[in-house]
Amino acid sequence: MRYLTARKRAVGKGAAGTGTQHHWYMQVSAVALAFLVPAFIYIVGSAIGGTQEEVLATFARPFPAILTGLTLFVGVMHFNKGAQMMIEDYARGSMRKALIMFVIGLSYATIATGVFALAKIAL
Repeated sequence: MRYLTARKRAVGKGAAGTGTQHHWYMQVSAVALAFLVPAFIYIVGSAIGGTQEEVLATFARPFPAILTGLTLFVGVMHFNKGAQMMIEDYARGSMRKALIMFVIGLSYATIATGVFALAKIAL
């Protein structure tokens, strides 16, 4: 007869050891986005309706360009971590690994494309 304690039965069936780290990253990025997104919307909203030269002049200034870059980076990385946690919860096997690699690749490609476009506008 095998005697298993409650701890022995639970070992290996919990989070992969990164649950707390993911949770705190999501909390911090959510708070950062709570401040970044309204400022970003205000800047983009004030640029909408202007001529091309006015829009380029708006994003050529340091504050709007840096704020746009930060909003892009923090928002996409927040999406990345959230999608990764969702995939870890609901997908299994090789499909899980493929989906996580796809989401990470999509996230970094989106960041690279956005930063390139922002650099073209700002410079």
